[in-house]
Amino acid sequence: MNAFDYAVLIGSMLAIIAYGMWRSRGRRSLTTYVKGDGNAGWGTIGLSVAATQASAVTFLSIPGQGFESGLGFVQNYFGLPFALIIIAVVFVPIYRKLNVYTAYEYLGRRFDGKTRVLAASLFLLQRGLAAGITIYAPAIVLSTVFGWQLDLTIVVSGLVVTVYTVFGGSEAVNQTHKWQVAVIFGGMVAALIILLNRLPSDVSLGETLAVAGGLGKMEAVSFSLDPDVRYTFWTGTLGGIFLSLSYFGTDQSQVQRYLSGGSLRESRLGLMFNAVLKIPMQFFILLLGVLMFVFFQFERPPVFFNETVWRAQAAGESGVELRALATRYEATQEVKEERIRTWLEARRSGDEVRMDSAHRGMVAAQKESEALRAETKAVLIKGDPGIQAKDSDYVFITFILRYLPHGLIGLLVAVFFAATFSSKAGELNALGTTTAVDLYRHMRRGGTTDAQQVRAAKVFTAMWGLVAIAFALYANLVENLIEAVNILGSLFYGVVLGLFLVAFFLKRVGGTAVFAAAVIAQITVLILYTTLSISYLWYNLIGCAGCVGLSLVLQAVLPSRPASPHATPTS
Repeated sequence: MNAFDYAVLIGSMLAIIAYGMWRSRGRRSLTTYVKGDGNAGWGTIGLSVAATQASAVTFLSIPGQGFESGLGFVQNYFGLPFALIIIAVVFVPIYRKLNVYTAYEYLGRRFDGKTRVLAASLFLLQRGLAAGITIYAPAIVLSTVFGWQLDLTIVVSGLVVTVYTVFGGSEAVNQTHKWQVAVIFGGMVAALIILLNRLPSDVSLGETLAVAGGLGKMEAVSFSLDPDVRYTFWTGTLGGIFLSLSYFGTDQSQVQRYLSGGSLRESRLGLMFNAVLKIPMQFFILLLGVLMFVFFQFERPPVFFNETVWRAQAAGESGVELRALATRYEATQEVKEERIRTWLEARRSGDEVRMDSAHRGMVAAQKESEALRAETKAVLIKGDPGIQAKDSDYVFITFILRYLPHGLIGLLVAVFFAATFSSKAGELNALGTTTAVDLYRHMRRGGTTDAQQVRAAKVFTAMWGLVAIAFALYANLVENLIEAVNILGSLFYGVVLGLFLVAFFLKRVGGTAVFAAAVIAQITVLILYTTLSISYLWYNLIGCAGCVGLSLVLQAVLPSRPASPHATPTS
């Protein structure tokens, strides 16, 4: 990055933050601090919901996911539109009718205080940890690539977003989200245009997609029934619908976004905007990764995309072996490009026999290059067992730095920071609100004034910001960044969703039964996760079904209770 890139980066970030602070000035009551002015339109709500979910992890990690595994990850979102329709019909009217600040207040009214505290605590635990990953994920990649000090990158980015969230509240989050999304989409579209322009002039877009399909990157849907296969139509639709119901319907970082709507209609339309937007957006980002995969078949990519780690070890004891692997990899890439062009020529001629033969050669060369990458990773791990050998999170940033013009590099790095700020702000706003409303307010004897609750919300928001920064400073990444966030959510969301489904639809179940059921179900999920190898999306279904089923069983042996006035959903 040069001075122009840094000017674009810093200027765009400061402008967004200043705008959000200015628009949220004077928010002093708890209602305006938590919900804004209550007049947010569906567009603001829709963009804020999208920005809260789409963190920097999305834009760093998903292109790498597409590069490495193809389009299959899009199945993770197949259940989302159905979930958002259910939330718009069932969840939102109840929250608005009861005029709650948090989703967990409803559980307190429907059941009892201990159930409210349990749900709020599960949210605080998983979302507090996820907030740390939200900061750490882009910081580790950007600091590695640019040579920035990791701890300083984490602390500065974490403090900036914490400060404007504390002072601006929900309104600052909503207003900054609109412009952060604009920066994000502008940067991603610009990257796509540059990528398409840099593909070989003699290879059309259709042929580019054909190469991707020929090398196994275009399979978007798998109907496999193997429970060990991570992404299939079934895990994405069944497990995904429960994950999305939990996240959008019970996670306060999302609930708080649509509670700011000026009416029930605006809140619902904001959710429907995301029902329409999300799958195409994720498909577009994955397709960007797939196109980068094809692009690198005609270029000479590094054998390991985290080049900082590779160079450090190449200068040490493993240097001779690593450089030999890199030389072999480059030779394999040249052979593979030649075979791809042979296959394309056969495809243009329509000669099926030549096509089959060329395709086999192309696939064989791809397998050989993958084997060399795997061998390189094994050598790197042998030299330093503590490194992260999964380098797909560095694919997109490598493309940006090597092939984008200055100025646009600064914009794309601004995309990562904008996504970090947007997601982190929504999380912190929800964490502070939940702590103040569901824990602090109910623990204070004699009640609290509106001013005291606002001060408490700000203090707790700041506290969670510091907790997230501290967790990020000591975090170690697992697997792919986007998967790490989804795995963490899947371990807790199912049980929380179960609590809400019991509250909405099982009128005879009381607080004692559902509380015990939720505790048992949560322990069961954590035990299963440590002992089974099934797709993590299934834990959303397991946790939810366990909570609902056990609550029915436990209530059957407990004294019956009268129906709650809040048990039946109203639309």
